[in-house]
Amino acid sequence: QVQLVESGGGLVQSGGSLRLSCVAPENIVRTKAMGWYRQAPGKQRDWVATILAGGTTYYRDSVRGRFTISRESAENTIYLQMNSLEPEDTAVYYCNAVYSPNPWGQGTRVIVSS
Repeated sequence: QVQLVESGGGLVQSGGSLRLSCVAPENIVRTKAMGWYRQAPGKQRDWVATILAGGTTYYRDSVRGRFTISRESAENTIYLQMNSLEPEDTAVYYCNAVYSPNPWGQGTRVIVSS
């Protein structure tokens, strides 16, 4: 188990961009599949994107083409570049290992205004 720290959220207008960061203690990003998840008010936490240890990426249909997940293994950090943001993207965003999840961090809040 490791502590996960998400950052980079904020308020942005529809069509704008944000880059989220997730830092995990210990060098787990290089060897583990990592993912981004989000939870809108009153809704369940949903999977958004995954990056495998080998670099292959997967995306939720609604964000494919707009979001890009990446990693900097030496810094033990994963990123989520979010472009063309929509109000429906409003949520608290979390990161975690996909197959060996740790306790959830606090997340970072993204609010997209119309």
